[in-house]
Amino acid sequence: MSEAAISVRDVWKFFGEFPAIRGLSLEVPAAGVLALLGRNGAGKTTLLRIMAGLLRPSRGSIEIPGSQDRLEQARSIGMVGHGQWLYEDLTAKENLEFFAALYEVAGAKEQIAHWLEATGLWKFRDSRVGEFSRGMRQRLTVARAFLHDPRILLLDEPWTALDDRAMNLVSSLLLGARSRNRTVVVCSHQLHETLSVATHIAVLERGRLIFRGENTDEFKSSPRDFYQRIS
Repeated sequence: MSEAAISVRDVWKFFGEFPAIRGLSLEVPAAGVLALLGRNGAGKTTLLRIMAGLLRPSRGSIEIPGSQDRLEQARSIGMVGHGQWLYEDLTAKENLEFFAALYEVAGAKEQIAHWLEATGLWKFRDSRVGEFSRGMRQRLTVARAFLHDPRILLLDEPWTALDDRAMNLVSSLLLGARSRNRTVVVCSHQLHETLSVATHIAVLERGRLIFRGENTDEFKSSPRDFYQRIS
């Protein structure tokens, strides 16, 4: 792999006595899209949350070169997770205004308008999020993750609850991030969508890394065959 944007070094994570991550080491290539794959319970979400700084490893370490402290590290990351971190009593625009202030986004008004438009939510900008469908909330979550132009994007099931058009939109946003030399880690059970944007693949099983390598046309054309072969 190329120069690492994130280095995971011999990481263990215990919940009580249960090891969700077991001695895992992995380098996430800078300006690449890493597909983090595995069955339910493999440890994908736990690893993603450790990368984001939302969980501390029980052992081992995570290094994000270029981040001098935890605050700078947090601002360098945009995340889409199972918890959407949206305020239901606020409008879509007000939610993004809050996060723009939190991340000290330059040109916040223009950036908010851009990402509302990019995610197809501009005409709903003054609607309360509590009135949104699950798919609309997911799109707003994607807009929030991209809003401060982070150099690292961590996405857990970003295509969840989206129709075909919105799924294609998210895929195009990830490809756009890659073209701007952003680093993306995405875990999803949507194999076709995930492998269509990925440059590299890492597969977890019971908290261990069992495969890593570059994405290939073979993987893209027959993702389920590939997945069954290595899992």
